[in-house]
Amino acid sequence: MLKAMRAHVDNNKLDEAASIAKDAAPYMHAKLASVQHSGPRGGPIPVVDLAKLSGDELDHLESIFGPLAGPGDDDGPDQAGEGEAS
Repeated sequence: MLKAMRAHVDNNKLDEAASIAKDAAPYMHAKLASVQHSGPRGGPIPVVDLAKLSGDELDHLESIFGPLAGPGDDDGPDQAGEGEAS
C-alpha cells in the first residue's frame, strides 16, 4: 500500500495517494481507545487537599506511599513544571 501511495505522489496523483493513505492508516497508526475516568459507582473522583496536612502527617504519608512513586528526589528543585509558573 505504501509503495503504491508513494508512486501516486511521485506522479502527482494526490487524490489517489490520499485514498490509499486513508486505507493504510489503521495499519500504521493505532487508534486510541476512549476511556472515561470516574470515581466509585461512576461518580466524581475524590480528591484530598494535602496542603492542610502538617509536616508530620506528610512525612507519614510519604513513608507509606513513597515506594509507589518510584525513584526520584521530590525534595529537590521542581523539574516537572509543578508549582509556580515561570
